[in-house]
Amino acid sequence: MVASQETLDKLEDIGLNMYERKIYSALLGRGISTAGELSEMTNVPRSRAYDVLESLAEKGFVVIKSSQPMEYVSIPPQQAIENMKSRHEDELDEKLNKLDSMKRSEAVTELENLYDQGVELVDPAEMSGSLKGSRQVHQHMGTMFKDAESSIKILTSEKGLNDLNNKHSDLLKDAKENGINVQVLSPVTDSNREAYENIASFAEVRHLDENEMPAVPDGRFTIVDNDAATVSLTHDDVHSTQDTHLWSKSDHMAEAMLEPMFDNLWDQAPEKPKGPER
Repeated sequence: MVASQETLDKLEDIGLNMYERKIYSALLGRGISTAGELSEMTNVPRSRAYDVLESLAEKGFVVIKSSQPMEYVSIPPQQAIENMKSRHEDELDEKLNKLDSMKRSEAVTELENLYDQGVELVDPAEMSGSLKGSRQVHQHMGTMFKDAESSIKILTSEKGLNDLNNKHSDLLKDAKENGINVQVLSPVTDSNREAYENIASFAEVRHLDENEMPAVPDGRFTIVDNDAATVSLTHDDVHSTQDTHLWSKSDHMAEAMLEPMFDNLWDQAPEKPKGPER
């Protein structure tokens, strides 16, 4: 008996290929079996069944018995998942250790020098590009916040404030503690009040009030040190993979175009939103 397609899909989600899924689910129904028996049950070619079972053993889903002919014992699903989780954690720790070691190495110093030399040859206005997908957008924004030296100005949406709180509140708090001026403009409603209260505990946050302000922009942008900026090119309701921002190191874009808009809205915005709606 092989598991349902829905269950096989779940096994795919955690990293088992098609043959591994079929053979593991079939082995669960027998407890102990040979590669030949499992091959017949699942239509997995016999020549592949041995490799598949070796792979399952390495991943912690199967134990190989020392017997003739060779037999295989299934690991209970909960334990197998924990085995695979532990394996991934070990692999991740190893990769993180390598990355930390690389950051402290002379190789990075050499690469940084190459970068600095290259940047000197480029007009800052040409240092721009598009960021596609929420993951890349937030990753780049995080880098900008870490590199900030004097100011961070953020205009965001109702949903954007929740994202800012979930993904960047620690970085913004660190920036504020390091003497960087952090200002955030956002509509504040019941749906993002918790995010507002958290960010407002360490930074300046003002409410974009559509009822009291003449023109509240429908968009998001971030300015760091008046010389780097990101601007959203998509609405909040797009899928996260389609979220697109423009990034630029142009001080003209940041200081001459976006900062006056931000400062004008900042001066108009109430310092505190009204209390929660009842």
